Amino acid sequence: MDDGNSVTTKLLTLLNVSATKIGKRKRAEDDFVPAEKLNKRKSISFAEPIQPKATSEKENIVLVEPPNEPTATTAEADEAEEIADLEVEEDTSASDGYEKHFGVNPSCLSESSRTAAESRSWTNSRERIGKLGSAIHSMPANSEASTSACTSEIDILDNLKTPFLARLSKQAKNQAELQNDLLSTMSTRKDLYITSTPLAIKRPTREAIALHALNHVIKKGRRVLKNNERLTRAAEADPDAPPPEDVQDQGFTRPTVLILLPFRSSALDWFRALTSHTPQPTYQIENQSRFLSEYGLPEGVVDKLVTAEPGTYPPDHVDTFKGNVDDNFRVGIKMTRKTVKMFANFYGCDIIMASPLGLRRSIEKEGNADYLTSIELLVVDQMDALTMQNWEHVKFVMNHMNKLPKESRDTDFSRIKPWYLDGHAPYLRQTILLSAYETVETRSLYNATLKNVAGKIRTEKHWPAVEVPEGIDQSFVHFDCVNPVDEPEKRFHHFTTQLLPSILKSAVQSSNTIIFIPSSFDFIRVHNYFRKQAGVTFTVLSEYSTPQDISRARQSFFTSKKAFLLVSERFHFYKRYKIRGIRNVIFYGPPDHPQYFTEFLSYPFIDEGVEPSDVTCRLLWSKYDRFRLERIVGTEAVDALLKDV
Repeated sequence: MDDGNSVTTKLLTLLNVSATKIGKRKRAEDDFVPAEKLNKRKSISFAEPIQPKATSEKENIVLVEPPNEPTATTAEADEAEEIADLEVEEDTSASDGYEKHFGVNPSCLSESSRTAAESRSWTNSRERIGKLGSAIHSMPANSEASTSACTSEIDILDNLKTPFLARLSKQAKNQAELQNDLLSTMSTRKDLYITSTPLAIKRPTREAIALHALNHVIKKGRRVLKNNERLTRAAEADPDAPPPEDVQDQGFTRPTVLILLPFRSSALDWFRALTSHTPQPTYQIENQSRFLSEYGLPEGVVDKLVTAEPGTYPPDHVDTFKGNVDDNFRVGIKMTRKTVKMFANFYGCDIIMASPLGLRRSIEKEGNADYLTSIELLVVDQMDALTMQNWEHVKFVMNHMNKLPKESRDTDFSRIKPWYLDGHAPYLRQTILLSAYETVETRSLYNATLKNVAGKIRTEKHWPAVEVPEGIDQSFVHFDCVNPVDEPEKRFHHFTTQLLPSILKSAVQSSNTIIFIPSSFDFIRVHNYFRKQAGVTFTVLSEYSTPQDISRARQSFFTSKKAFLLVSERFHFYKRYKIRGIRNVIFYGPPDHPQYFTEFLSYPFIDEGVEPSDVTCRLLWSKYDRFRLERIVGTEAVDALLKDV
């Protein structure tokens, strides 16, 4: 937890920087022309899975411009028209999910809840959440938080209902129920970690989360608009009277939603999910051609993964690497009443889509991460792919989230919510994590970084055992380790002093042997060890291998010119080559992706005349490999495997 004195000192510094601005509020006339009546919003609730229904009315999505930056005359006119067009009474009661969690005085935010979250003291219970399945529900221990349920009524704004129902009518029943359960869970504003996202649910999951994000942006914008109108009316009624004091509705900067993604193609998928809820011609998408050009493939380029004969590449590989796989990007999205503006300035946008690498380079270049100070909704998608890139970039971004800004940036401090000024934003930010499977890194992020005092939810996956060809000689080799810090050293020691020497003594197993190494650090270490072994021929395939290196390595191994082939998991993640010439498979550690285990044990049978009895498999493991072992041997078997270690 941040020290109170430190937070106060930083805040006073900011206040001193903008001392000339603190004494005055931003008047509504600076941002829009007020109308006679400020109408309000209401929410809709779905107790059962949402069913599409016919409608003859055309509902427009209404989005507004929070006044964090000057707007053009046309924008002012749009906002004036916005007020005149609003016809729905706004629900400002405590039952409104956004106001309850992100309002001026969140009921779940207390000293006891913050202390529990900071000390990682949670009260856990196991519950079942519809199509999300079994989940671990964590609440701050001994806190005064009142929201204890995993689900709540869905508070989608009426203006978002029509396009959502139109999309829902095209979904299969299971997917519609999944989206309903997702929206119901996210409406609690608790953190959500979905630990298994099969290909079949990726699109409906993205669309549900995108709807939740848009709903968040709209609700914040409408609150700002309402308070702008109140300030204007108060000034018109009595120009000499002090302005109302209860108008805190903003953060330090405008962006409130951050979506972290591994590739530009992922951003394109999320762009489609977001715009599925903002249909044309109601909405105009500015800079759409530029976005599609920069985040898609160049014109005339054929995607070989998509056009390849079915079965050439596994479906998960095609889904991950289709399209533009550049991992250095960031784009701001600005939502207005009638437009979705791509490539908006970061300090004038509502939603940021970026890769961890792209954000890190931006932060290091600018020397601050002020545009991340007011993120209220964080989505991290394809965490399994992010672990195969550089997880340090993810940790870097998380360490710069929701800090006090280094510059005032014309902020009107009288409009900032009190918990932002107190440095409590991390305790209210809602984080949604999505991964195909769990890793130590993703679980650590969930356990150590997420401090939402409303609670957090982690789904559970019951893994079946993977299927491998029958008759293969498999041996799971265990080594003892009592401290995770010592695990890499213990693994290397057991491999070099016991497992590898026994293999080298065997005439059969000392040739046509592939060694699969999950960790890049372990790969470098084993590679250096092999270089020092006289009389042992080997070649390598890593994520840094050039096409020429790959061709030479595969050929020399297939023709038995090299007895051993060292392969990193990242190489297989990016390339997914089928390797010929394998008779013996050694897993230096269990692969993160369970399908890799099956694939490497199937590759020997690419060659003609190979029988299962000709193939051997050795897997080195410790008790700290539980996540990866569970996905290979199955949830039930892993408990028995670890029982006596």
